[in-house]
Amino acid sequence: MPHATTAPVQRHRPRWWTELPLIAVVYALYSAGRLLVRGDVATAVDHGLAILHLEQTLRLNAEHPLNRLLTAHPSIGVPADFAYASLHYVVTPAVLIWIFRRHSAAYRAARTWLMTSTLLGLIGFTLLPTCPPRLLDAGHGFVDTMAQYSSYGWWGAEASAPRGLGGMTNQYAAMPSLHVGWALWCGILLWRHGRHPAVRAVGVAYPLVITFVVMGTANHYFLDAVAGAAVMGVGALLATPVARLADRVTARCRDRVAVRFPGRFATAGAGAGATVVSAGCETSAGERIPGQRTSSADPIDAASPAASGGTATAGDAPAAAR
Repeated sequence: MPHATTAPVQRHRPRWWTELPLIAVVYALYSAGRLLVRGDVATAVDHGLAILHLEQTLRLNAEHPLNRLLTAHPSIGVPADFAYASLHYVVTPAVLIWIFRRHSAAYRAARTWLMTSTLLGLIGFTLLPTCPPRLLDAGHGFVDTMAQYSSYGWWGAEASAPRGLGGMTNQYAAMPSLHVGWALWCGILLWRHGRHPAVRAVGVAYPLVITFVVMGTANHYFLDAVAGAAVMGVGALLATPVARLADRVTARCRDRVAVRFPGRFATAGAGAGATVVSAGCETSAGERIPGQRTSSADPIDAASPAASGGTATAGDAPAAAR
């Protein structure tokens, strides 16, 4: 009998009761990190002005006309403020749940991509605290539409945070724009996995709408949006290595637990990377495992008791065993 080999590892559908705490922990770390990396306001203002001057030099300054459009027309400005304050936290989880339920094979890669990019964005907030256009001096020509239309929504004059909770957010974490980055993540997944043309159309429109919103509400510069897209691109490249690293760490932790608590994973199936129980064992010539069926192609030893119907004796042993 040939030596048994290790069974191939099978990917199982992720379980929601393990995924939900993981996502909650990562988002909590991200939110706490945003608060902890608050830099000096003067430095953040300098960075914001440097970005604005660079855009003006490159003739990329689209924030002013878009901001004037939303300021002059409440019918556009109010919905834009609602979109900025809510879609970031509604559409992204909805797309993640949709991928989990409808396209489970792609879920793990999509989740890893999103988490990796989000942590990269946190690094950007740490290294480059940036003042958004709305917080610059009024002489620079920007109007805070969130403050202008605050009576229409739950937010006050401090970004999209509910009234009285402005201190719970970092208003100088503008570079990169994860509003745009997460919207791009949603759009790519909707385009790639959507079957209906309408779903794919939403995948194209959603990142463009969010880019318009973050610039028109004076919450981000155009280069913030570009940086958000770049972060998602780098996150996509790192998603596979990060997933492999996570697999190694998980396997190492499982091995340590197995050594410390023998028998804990004894009943694990082949999908968990378990080996066949009989690996490395061989049967003697003519020996049968009880209950094992004999293939019609297997030769039956004429000297065996089953073939002769006689009683087994010491002289009846097969020649190969002598």
